[in-house]
Amino acid sequence: MAAEPVKQRLWDGVLEQTKVAQERGTDSLMWSMQLSSSLTAAGVSIPSVEVAELLVSHICWSNNTPIAWKFLEKALTIRIVPPMLVLALLSIRVIPNRRRYPAAYRLYMELLKRYAFSLPSLINGPNYQKIMESVSDTLQFYQIFGVQSSEPGLLVVEFIFSIIWELLDASLDDEGLLEFTPEKKSRWLVRSQDMEIDYLDGFEGKRMERLDVFSKINTTMAVEILGDFFQDKVTSRILYLVRRNMPVHWECFIHHLRLLAAKSASLRNSKNISPEALLQLASATHQVLFRERKTKSQKQFHAIAARSPISSSGQSHATVHSALWLPIDLYLEDIMDGSQVNATSAVETLTGLVKALQALNQTSWQDAFLGFWTAALRLVQRERNSSEGPVPRIDTCLCLLLSIAILAVVNIVEEEEIALSNEAEQSSITQRKNIESVGKRREDLVSSLQRLDDFEGLLTPPTLVSSLANQAAAKAMMVLSGLPVGSGHLSGISLNDMPLICSGNLRHLIVEACISRNVLDTSAYMWPGYVKGRCNQIPRNISGQVSGWSSFMKGSPLTPPMVSALVSTPATSLAEIERMYEIAVSGSDDEKISAATIFCGASLTRGWNIQEHTGFLITRLLSPAVPTDISGSESHLIRYAPFLNILTIGISSVDCVQIFSLHGLVPPLTAALMPICEVFGSYAPNMSWSLNTGEEISSHAVFSNAFTLLLKLWRFEQPPLEHVVGDVTPAGALLTPEYFLLVHNSQLASYENSPRNQNKTNRPSRLPYPSSKGPIFMDSFPKLKQWYRKHQECIASTLSGLVPGNPVHQVVEALLNVMFRKINRGGQSLTPTTSGSSNSSASGTDDFSLRLKFPAWDILEALPFVLDAALTACAHGRLSPRELTTGLKDLADFLPASLATVVSYFAAEVTRGLWKPAFMNGTDWPSPAANLSMVEQQINKIVAATGVSVPCVTAEGGSAPLTLPLPLAALVSLTITYKLDRGVDRFLILIGPAVNNLGIGCPWPCMPIIAALWAQKVKRWSDFLVFSASQTVFRHSNEAVVQLLKVCFATALGSNSSSVASNGGVGALLGHGFGSNLAGGLSAIAPGILYLRVHRAVRNIMFLTEEIVSLLIHTVKDIVNSGLPTEEKEKLKKTKYNMKYGQISLACALDKVKIAASLGASLVWLTGGVAAVQALLREMLPSWFISVQGSEPDAEETGGMISMLIGYALAYFTMFGVIFAWGVDSASTASKRRPKVLEKHFEFLGSGLDGKILLGCNRAMWRAYVTGYLSLIVTCTPSWLMEVDVEVLKRVGRGLKQWNEEELALAILGLSGIGAMGAAAELIIEAGI
Repeated sequence: MAAEPVKQRLWDGVLEQTKVAQERGTDSLMWSMQLSSSLTAAGVSIPSVEVAELLVSHICWSNNTPIAWKFLEKALTIRIVPPMLVLALLSIRVIPNRRRYPAAYRLYMELLKRYAFSLPSLINGPNYQKIMESVSDTLQFYQIFGVQSSEPGLLVVEFIFSIIWELLDASLDDEGLLEFTPEKKSRWLVRSQDMEIDYLDGFEGKRMERLDVFSKINTTMAVEILGDFFQDKVTSRILYLVRRNMPVHWECFIHHLRLLAAKSASLRNSKNISPEALLQLASATHQVLFRERKTKSQKQFHAIAARSPISSSGQSHATVHSALWLPIDLYLEDIMDGSQVNATSAVETLTGLVKALQALNQTSWQDAFLGFWTAALRLVQRERNSSEGPVPRIDTCLCLLLSIAILAVVNIVEEEEIALSNEAEQSSITQRKNIESVGKRREDLVSSLQRLDDFEGLLTPPTLVSSLANQAAAKAMMVLSGLPVGSGHLSGISLNDMPLICSGNLRHLIVEACISRNVLDTSAYMWPGYVKGRCNQIPRNISGQVSGWSSFMKGSPLTPPMVSALVSTPATSLAEIERMYEIAVSGSDDEKISAATIFCGASLTRGWNIQEHTGFLITRLLSPAVPTDISGSESHLIRYAPFLNILTIGISSVDCVQIFSLHGLVPPLTAALMPICEVFGSYAPNMSWSLNTGEEISSHAVFSNAFTLLLKLWRFEQPPLEHVVGDVTPAGALLTPEYFLLVHNSQLASYENSPRNQNKTNRPSRLPYPSSKGPIFMDSFPKLKQWYRKHQECIASTLSGLVPGNPVHQVVEALLNVMFRKINRGGQSLTPTTSGSSNSSASGTDDFSLRLKFPAWDILEALPFVLDAALTACAHGRLSPRELTTGLKDLADFLPASLATVVSYFAAEVTRGLWKPAFMNGTDWPSPAANLSMVEQQINKIVAATGVSVPCVTAEGGSAPLTLPLPLAALVSLTITYKLDRGVDRFLILIGPAVNNLGIGCPWPCMPIIAALWAQKVKRWSDFLVFSASQTVFRHSNEAVVQLLKVCFATALGSNSSSVASNGGVGALLGHGFGSNLAGGLSAIAPGILYLRVHRAVRNIMFLTEEIVSLLIHTVKDIVNSGLPTEEKEKLKKTKYNMKYGQISLACALDKVKIAASLGASLVWLTGGVAAVQALLREMLPSWFISVQGSEPDAEETGGMISMLIGYALAYFTMFGVIFAWGVDSASTASKRRPKVLEKHFEFLGSGLDGKILLGCNRAMWRAYVTGYLSLIVTCTPSWLMEVDVEVLKRVGRGLKQWNEEELALAILGLSGIGAMGAAAELIIEAGI
């Protein structure tokens, strides 16, 4: 307490000393020296906050004299007082009283011009923290900006912004313009609260005119100082930080500035700056951080990475252009594989992928859309040229092009327009005029579709939809001719009446799909070349019959001809399909059956404009509401049995399942199927229902159709331990029933919590989407849960627990007695635990129906014991292979759902390897010998281009016996007993992929034997079967997979040729369709297609990821050294990014490096999913940088170019991986997990930069990686920086500063939010940048 009076006496002494000096007229320098000595003697640290407050208070306003201002100026000069605080103190006193004290206002602005720009001395001087806290208290930053922080750098930013804003509002007030602002006043004190009676600067009555002139001069000077702040390199960048990180305050400020520019006479009369120049300076602020961002070691990378590869010249133009969108081609081709469904919509994934590539490639949206269209069209052309197989894919392919791709584009377009709409709602009326209602993306979409006409080779429609394409072209002609088109249906128009030249292509179908989704209108029909004929060529008397859907909407009944027409013709509007839904829910029983049939027809497979709605309504129909008149304990689903049976059969095809998968409808479909399985599987087949066709169905039939459809939704036959190898599971390995229910429940919760109608794509519907039935769990289905648990136990371990006399044992005996009647009649029993006999004389399925009156769940529970007994009997000769196959076939005909247990049990037994082999000799088991050699030759052709050697199928002389594991032989024999008709296709589709996967996993030559057996049965499937068999080569050899990957990289980059500009890209990597392209049969399959078909069989994902990283590095070396003689390598040491020597330049090399990185990242993502990318960032890359020792080979020969390009390649590789896994923005659900992964990797970068970890890699490589990766984030995904902890970013920034990479450090800190704004400002001030 004693110190306070001492301090007070000191300040009183300073004030007295100043007054005395003022009275005596003491020289200001002498006064300042004396004051400095006094303060030093008293132990006061200077510059002194207290002295600043004392001197300013002394002047304002009792000593507003010239000598007092001189004293203050001299105290500033020799740093007795801190300039920033003095300016802050003066601003709150002088600006409100500028009219009364115009000279003081002039002096304040002179001091402002002199000291407001001398920021380095502030941040490097003493008492920096204390000074800025005093400034903050003086100007009340927290009350003005709402930012609670004492970080001095942030306070400097707020100080600069406050000073310029005060000047701006004071100038507006001087000219009477402040009332034109929305607030009608300033947030700053720019007007005195006292009555202005007279002017106290020494001016009197007759000099008032001169006073007005003086005030006008002050206003002009103030607006010119505004321009000085925007022109100064340091303060302009600080103002950019405000614009970036304080947008609400900046918007208010810039509105005031625009008002000044529009109405200020002082600004118009200024000789130093014009209104246009001031606005230009303010609007150019956003470019300041990036325009000059060319750091010493990064000039080449920034310049090359920033240019669009589309503009590159040379023969590789088309290759480079298409390769930009290579990840889209790979994803589309991968998702076409019907062996696995997806839990989430492909629309969301594709939306994120297109946005990611547009950001990373730095292209326009027009080019991004064009790249997307061409990728989807290439997929259609590959499928159009493919050979026939058991898995039709054309409907899936067209779904991707005309529904999924369209929805992704709609999402991208509407995302921008929703943002514009929200911006307009939050803006004032005057600002709304400057906001476009139609986004730039919509305009670019139109341009991209117009340019599609240049890709005529990609637009040829598949035969299946050629008539639809022609109708779309005819519609355009009719609209331009003024003829009525009706409701969009053209199926009634006879194309024979139309000009021959109006044939349509896939662009016509794309445009029609876009029009139906409201992202285009019919003005597209007037595009040059869209209509290939003259409108006057159309006969005016065209009259087609009214379409089926139009008649239906007008009230026509669902007669058999009408149903047939509606099944074959897709609905074109949501109103039509919803009207059909109402009939399916509330119509008569016959109408419900007809509606269900229609739903599963063309409206699902080719109703692309409403396909997602159709699919979802089907899932709703599979969960009918409980009728009000229901009574008793019987489930209400029983009365819907024929209706549910029609639906489950109708959507069971491969294409339909894939359509549900692509639209993300598998989780609700799973939730709808489970109750059906639970109910109908619990009833014995005592009840039946008659269909309109005369056929009768039992509860077993309904159960089997629903259950087999449910099982198609995940790889049910795979052992749980399959994916344990390595630390990362393959993509899709965790797709289980529980997971699908988890996703379904999450979607329900998300829908309930999301704002309604926030996206135009979800067009208004009269039906609630989804129905609110609450979350669903496996515990709700005890029978299904028990089967699933037993199923997992069965495939994981050998059987046990069968006790004679219990209910399961009784079912086992009954099944064995019926399946193997002849043996049981001979007195032998196949039951391992008890003897039994049967005198049954019934035969086939009739015997089953008469004697097996058990619920389906009971049969499935007993079946593993039956299969074990049957296999044991066959192995010991008590049951012939033919009898075994016949018994299995009879069982499958009686209860098709039993195929699931047959497949999973046999697959588990093959994996355990406990059974002796079965000899495929044509006597006991079918023989493949007739065409096995052909299969071997074709496999060699397929893999020829990969350089992988194929083992011989048979030994020399052909004497070695051909064998299969006994369970596999039984399973294959069962499959080939089926006739290929539509009635059993859905069951073959269930077991076919399982047999294929099992055969691929078995030792060589099991799969060629299976292919040969099936090729004998269905010759037209030969190519498909041989291709499936070829995958075995890669399943059993990691070296073969690595070799295949090498070929993929070399093919994509055209590295097989000596010329850097040689062909490569998408066409080389994925080919032009799988099929018999040569007269001699199958040609070599494109390596990319091969890899995308075998990668799901790869178990060790970490190994594969490491190999991809290694191949990427070797590819970079090949790029640099491709065909360069020694003398050219010498020239390469001096290569500039815009110069070429011989065959290579850094620009061309970096283009190829980027393609290689995108290919590698795509393969990692597709193979291992998000988990693999996360492991890459968290574990693999850090370990790699730490462990790699020594310099790279040939580093000296290429002037370090290899090391640098490897660093850049890994930077691109990492960016592609992150952007694929978690998206470019926060729109997707996956993006929520991105911040943790990013921050972990930034921590590693920071530790490497500040030396906390010892790196073993080449320094040039490390520097290139760090600066390249960070530069890509700054340029392409700046919003990511907001997700990383500020302290981690500051560490990275300090490390970059040590590398003299201040520009990059500034960009990172400047984009990282308010928390990093202070550090960014200090970097700007220190570096003077």
